[in-house]
Amino acid sequence: MRIAFVTGHPEYDAQTLAQEYFRDVEAGLDPEVPYNYFPHNDPQNKPRASWRSHGNLLFTNWLNYYVYQITPYDLRHMNPTLD
Repeated sequence: MRIAFVTGHPEYDAQTLAQEYFRDVEAGLDPEVPYNYFPHNDPQNKPRASWRSHGNLLFTNWLNYYVYQITPYDLRHMNPTLD
């Protein structure tokens, strides 16, 4: 059995981290600017979602490895009531 750990949030939309950052700024928490998220690390710039393709690849690989590899393709093995 293999164990995989995923760090970060590849499921985030382009604006999700910005919303969390500005929420914390408005709450007076003085958060660090998310590195390499806003162009030139300036929160006044529109964020870029450079991780989207990597998130899709991660999900696709997980789906193939953990779901499709153990799925029986004979429906009788999936649900005995189909006999």
